[in-house]
Amino acid sequence: MDDDKPITEQAMETITSAVDATKDAAVTAVKKVKKAAKKVAKKVAPKKAKKASKKKAKKAAKKAAKKSVKKGAKKTAKKTAKKAAKKKKTKKANR
Repeated sequence: MDDDKPITEQAMETITSAVDATKDAAVTAVKKVKKAAKKVAKKVAPKKAKKASKKKAKKAAKKAAKKSVKKGAKKTAKKTAKKAAKKKKTKKANR
């Protein structure tokens, strides 16, 4: 410490240099964290995408199966209704 300068001025210089050092350290830390996060994202993102696509495929398959089952059920119901109507008509005609 300089004896020529007043104590307040010396304290201000010390504080300023500490703030600058802290700021530099914070900036480098943020840069490192961002870089690490990018690396992790590159590794994790494809796996998540694969899982999501598998889930979507499963859902789509389930939906398609449900639709086809519903359509099939409707068709069979219509056919049986027609057959029943025909049977009634033939019974009436036979009387």
